Amino acid sequence: MSKVIADISVSLDGFVAGPHDGPGNPLGDRGDRLHQWVYGLASWREMHGLEGGERNQDADLMGETWSRTGAYVMGKRMFANGEEPWGEEPPFHGPVFVLTHTPREPLVKKGGTTFTFVTDGVERALARAREAAGGQDVSVAGGGQVIQQLVKAGLLDELQIHLVPVLLGGGVRLFEDMGPETIEFETTRVLASTGVTHLTLRPAK
Repeated sequence: MSKVIADISVSLDGFVAGPHDGPGNPLGDRGDRLHQWVYGLASWREMHGLEGGERNQDADLMGETWSRTGAYVMGKRMFANGEEPWGEEPPFHGPVFVLTHTPREPLVKKGGTTFTFVTDGVERALARAREAAGGQDVSVAGGGQVIQQLVKAGLLDELQIHLVPVLLGGGVRLFEDMGPETIEFETTRVLASTGVTHLTLRPAK
C-alpha cells in the first residue's frame, strides 16, 4: 500500500537547516554539514546523473527510499531555496507538488521533473501526489513546516530521520511549534554509520 514518507537530515539540536537560509544559501549557514554523509553515495550520485560513489548500507537505504517514491510534496520555501542549485535537471525525476499561496503554471524540467503549484492546502497537494504516484509512495521533500502539518493532521505514515552528530546552534527546526499535544512515534529501524544514524519511525497508533 502506498505510504506518505518524510526523509530528512537533522542535527543533534533539532535543526534541518542553518541560520539565514534562502535563495543563494539554501541550507543556511553551516547547514551543508547535515548532508555531507550523502554526497559520496552511489545512489545519491546516480540520482544527480553522476557516476561512481560508495556502495554501503547508507547508499542502499537511500536507494531503497528513492526507488519506492512515485511523487513528491514540498513547501514553497524549499522550492524557492532549491530551484537555482537544482538547475535544469532536478534530481526528482518525477512529479513534485509545491505548496504555495501564489498561483503559477506548472514548471517542466529536464529528466522528468515537473513542479506543480498547489494553492488549496496540504491535503489537496497530498491527494494529487498520491494520484500521480500510481501506487508508489509519496515522499515529503521538505521542509520542516510541511512535515509538521502532516504530523499534526495524522497524514504521515513514516518519518525517516538521518541524525547527524553536529550542533548547529540555530536555524530551522524540524519541530518548531507542535503545540501542547503529546505525539508519539514507534521506532521500526535503526542503522548506525560513522557519520550518521538512520532512524525510521512511524506514528504510534
